[in-house]
This record gives sequence, C-alpha cells and structure tokens, in this order.
Amino acid sequence: MSAWTAKVLTLFPAMFPGPLGHSLAGTALADGLWALDAVDLRGFAENRHGAVDDTPAGGGPGMVLRADIAARGIDALRAALPEAPAIYLTPRGAPLTQERVRRLAAGPGVVLLCGRFEGVDERLVESRGLEEISLGDFVLSGGEPAAIALIDAVVRLLPGVMGATETLDEESFDGDLLEYPQFTRPREWEGRAVPEVLLSGHHGRIAQWRRAEAERATRERRPDLWSRYLARRDSLTHSTDSTVWKGSQS
Repeated sequence: MSAWTAKVLTLFPAMFPGPLGHSLAGTALADGLWALDAVDLRGFAENRHGAVDDTPAGGGPGMVLRADIAARGIDALRAALPEAPAIYLTPRGAPLTQERVRRLAAGPGVVLLCGRFEGVDERLVESRGLEEISLGDFVLSGGEPAAIALIDAVVRLLPGVMGATETLDEESFDGDLLEYPQFTRPREWEGRAVPEVLLSGHHGRIAQWRRAEAERATRERRPDLWSRYLARRDSLTHSTDSTVWKGSQS
C-alpha cells in the first residue's frame, strides 16, 4: 500500500516542506509514512516568460491565475494520484473541520492548489470540480500556509505518526467539544494551584471534571459548536430512548 501523499501545485515550491519537515510530520516524512510533492505551477506555462496569470475580466486590481495553465497542472497531479480529492485553498471555501481532516487521512492523499493574487479563474473550479476549503474568515498572501496547515492536521492522524494514539481520543472538536484545560508540575505556580481533583487519583471524578470543563469552554467560547453538541447529544438520547421503548414492546 502506497504512503498517504500530498501533491501541491504552487508558485512557491521552495516553501515546502517548511514546518512539515520538522517534529512529528518531519520524522514521519523521513520514515516514509507519508509523501510530499510540491510542483511549480510555472512549469505548465507555455509562454517563454513563464507567466501564469492575467488581468481580471471586467477590470479591477490584481491578477488572476489562468484556468488553462492551472488545469494542466491539476490534471498532471491528478493523473499521478487519481483517487485523491482535488482541493483549492481559498477564503471562499467551506471551513476545514476535524471531520473532513479525518476523512482525508483515511484516503490515499490529496491534490492541493495554492491560490495567489486575486485567486484562480472560476472556470477551473467548475471544470475540474475542485473542492474549495478555507482555514477561516481571514485572508493570507497565498494558499501555501493553508496547505501546510491542512497537511499537518492530516498527517498527525496517519497510522504510526503519533507516539501514543490515546492522545487523539480526547482532543478539541472530538464530539464537537473543545478540549479540557491541561496542567502539569509544579503543583503550585504564582499562587495558582493544579485543581485538586486532578491529583486525587480518582479516575471517575477526573473524567467527570474534564467533561464538565470541556463543555464549559465550548459553551463560553464556541456557541456554534455548543449548539451542534447539544443537538447531537439530544439526538443520541432520543435514539437510545426509542431503542429502549421498542425493546419493551417485544
């Protein structure tokens, strides 16, 4: 089975692996647990200057990546990784979620297009069926930092990358909750003590405290996630109640 592979179409291939060459992702890359191929978009230009952009139709500032040139690049990368989704990183895209990251990690890899300037000709997105993904409601100079973040999020979920897989079981966004707060030594620091329950050795009480803190943090900081969590919890409760009721009729 081939290693999970990220193929990145970019104007700046030298930006890769960047942070991905360090820590867990870097070690996993060196060990062959995943593969990275950063491809220069200019290599698909057919003009002697290697130009890949042009002025916006209808006027306006900036430049736009040409559909014909970007399509040649996307097609070439897809041919090498045909089962992988092709994603265009853009502020216009759907927010990247942990669930989408998990699904990407379960696949063979990903083909990423890093936008620059004012973006890419819309006809490319339509003709190649590109999935548009955003890291959030802000604008970067280009898609490269977003691509690095997406790849890092996926790579850490790949088998063999994390030293202790248990650390993946209780993370932010698991079950639509933010992660509970963490503490370590010293027991007291600047007048602030580690919560006594965490020092009790009572695993049941610790689990209850962590769940309550995760719920509190989510409720206070991310009302959107909190609403989703409540809806999912209510759905599970109703489902369980329905199963019990049906069972009582047999």
